[in-house]
Amino acid sequence: MTTTAETVYAAGAGPGRWETDALARAARLEALLGDPHDPANPHGLRALFAADDRRTPPAATEALLAESGLGAEFVPAEYGGRLTRADLLARTLRPVFRRDVALGFGYGITSLFATGAVWAAGSTRQRRDLADLLLDGGRGTILHHELAHANAILRDEFTARPTPEGGRRLYGRKDLIINAARADAQVVYARTDAARGPNSHSVFLLDPARAQTGTMRHLPRIETPGMRGALFSGLEFDGRSLPEDALVGRVGEGVALALRTFQVNRSVICGVVTAAADTVLHSAVRAATTGRTGPVARRWHKPLTGVFADLLACDSMATVALRALGLLPDRAHVTAAAVKYVVPGLLRENLEELATVLGARGYEHGSPQYGALDKLVRDLPVAGLGHAGTAACQAVIVPQLRHLAESAWFAEDEPPPELFRKGAELPPLDYRLLGIAGGGDFMAASLIGSAGRLAPSRGVGGQITALAELAEAFVAELRALRATCRLLPPSGASAFGDPAMCVLSDRYSLITAAAAVLGIWEGQDGTDPFLADAAWAVLALSRIGERLGIPVPDLPDGCTAHLLDELIRRYRAGLSCDLDATPLAQ
Repeated sequence: MTTTAETVYAAGAGPGRWETDALARAARLEALLGDPHDPANPHGLRALFAADDRRTPPAATEALLAESGLGAEFVPAEYGGRLTRADLLARTLRPVFRRDVALGFGYGITSLFATGAVWAAGSTRQRRDLADLLLDGGRGTILHHELAHANAILRDEFTARPTPEGGRRLYGRKDLIINAARADAQVVYARTDAARGPNSHSVFLLDPARAQTGTMRHLPRIETPGMRGALFSGLEFDGRSLPEDALVGRVGEGVALALRTFQVNRSVICGVVTAAADTVLHSAVRAATTGRTGPVARRWHKPLTGVFADLLACDSMATVALRALGLLPDRAHVTAAAVKYVVPGLLRENLEELATVLGARGYEHGSPQYGALDKLVRDLPVAGLGHAGTAACQAVIVPQLRHLAESAWFAEDEPPPELFRKGAELPPLDYRLLGIAGGGDFMAASLIGSAGRLAPSRGVGGQITALAELAEAFVAELRALRATCRLLPPSGASAFGDPAMCVLSDRYSLITAAAAVLGIWEGQDGTDPFLADAAWAVLALSRIGERLGIPVPDLPDGCTAHLLDELIRRYRAGLSCDLDATPLAQ
């Protein structure tokens, strides 16, 4: 059990301590989980793969996470937990996701998704009760269309009808809910207004231990092609009573709460799943170097360095979105959607590239050295990183494009530099401050600012000139996008299914990705020579530019070699392939 007295925040630790404490907890968790490649490790990949084969949660590892008090990571510090900043939460959870995406979802992160609405709009009693539940090792789950998908909560899966005596009764069913059979609290998005529109749904907090009239029936478990160790099953409600105090926030606030809180979910997912891809990249480096006395074969240089650059880009995007949730909470929603739009696509492409390096070994089922590719390919779509998740992000981005083109792009100031600076003291994540409309586009402003500062370097030569040319190319693409989006109809939502609108979402999101890479590179203080050098940013931006179809300069001499050297160094030193270069258990 994790009590308030056991958290450092109860003693008044401030922002200066938050990052230090989070990194220490992540390191402790990494050590507790042990060497993932050790076949004898009960929490290693072999044991986790075996649980996946059995389609059961890894009981020993879940017990370890419970003992470590992981549930406190999802509870805001003001209620006795450890949740201060979203970016620090992601860094704390990476040791779990580095080993098993299903474990990360099944044990804990689903509780974060469920509880967001309560932290944003719940009563003081609801927040305290939920905090106590999670701090005691309990779980929460969320009931809407699909795991981590925001696009379909408007479907009539649950209905909460008012009763003459007060309160409501809940009807409907959902067949695929993670942890439905073992959640200690359920957060339900249910229709409360027959008319379609933004006020059609409300949110309710259910306590399964609290006796209510009506029925709640548990449906059979459903086996999924990925995340096979997670427990998915269904719930059916037939008139289950909902007392007045089960309502979270106001009647009709469900859609707004989903839009506000799901931006946290999207950003956190992107911040943690890169750790799972990191494991596959380490496996590929192992495959390319084992048994060789000389350098890595030239044919593997491009896929290895390209994926390394992409993972750094993904981490840059996720880090910026996560920091913005606290620093710019009223303006982060479009950036969060753009990041969630880009990162899954890059990761899927990365796994395909690494498959060429790993070959058949990447599909050695259960192999602790190489089997991570096989499992992650199956897990990512089930984790909400497939087509439906992309559509949800388009539904956020598309309606904003004309407004941004007319009032934000090339017209607003840059965000604070702390957004990109490692070690900067940032405000805590406060769900109550999150916004969902308007607010401009600070990432576009950052891109324009970065390009302007790099412009004098365009004739210098080498990596810095390539970086300056790439920055200017992305600004030119933003300018062209502005011209196109100014011609859109007043409401882009009606054109959401139009393939042309999807192309605009692609272009916008990749421009945002480029802005994040440039911002993180500019924010370096020189303590990490590799990140301070422009080579990684040049390769990352070149790959983003190629996906966007804009002209990119030839890679400068030594760019690929520089990344390959760093990748091999990190592999041999047991360091992660993200921005932090975290020591890994081995």
